[in-house]
Amino acid sequence: MKRVGVWVDGAVQAVGFRWWAQNGARQLGLTGSAVNHYDGRVELHLQGPDAAVDEMVRRLTDPSEAMRRPGYVESSRVEREPVVAGEAGFRVG
Repeated sequence: MKRVGVWVDGAVQAVGFRWWAQNGARQLGLTGSAVNHYDGRVELHLQGPDAAVDEMVRRLTDPSEAMRRPGYVESSRVEREPVVAGEAGFRVG
């Protein structure tokens, strides 16, 4: 079990990126959240089995996934975070 924070920059707002991420996270059994920042970035927090978290990070950041996700990811940053006990669901804010 692990948790990461992912900050994605590019054309990722007003294109369905957060809802796409929520759908993918739910399919992989992850909990967490996705929110827009005023500077145009989307901040995500993903928690669950290691392989599922790694797969979602790949979907969010890998250039080979560009045709499968909405918007355009210019850059990203991923950081390990402490696991949040009892977290349920994935919310979009």
